[in-house]
Amino acid sequence: MVYFEVFIWVLLLSVSTVLYRIIKGPSTYDRILGVNVIGTKTIVILVLIGYVFERPDFFDIALLYAILNFIATVAIAKYLEKGRICDD
Repeated sequence: MVYFEVFIWVLLLSVSTVLYRIIKGPSTYDRILGVNVIGTKTIVILVLIGYVFERPDFFDIALLYAILNFIATVAIAKYLEKGRICDD
């Protein structure tokens, strides 16, 4: 259980360093990448919680969050590149 707490603190520390990139990022794409990294770390935390506390529901939640994170990142990047999301 101690390793779990240490790992969670390390992940939270790495999220705080990514927050710097989101706030001070030189470009919009750096900020999008920072938000995507935070989403990925959230998925890792959800999987760890599900494994440590033997709650398989958290794996499903993490999978759903991963899909939403990917779709949102692609949609935002496409909008910034072309100015619209759908092609006519």
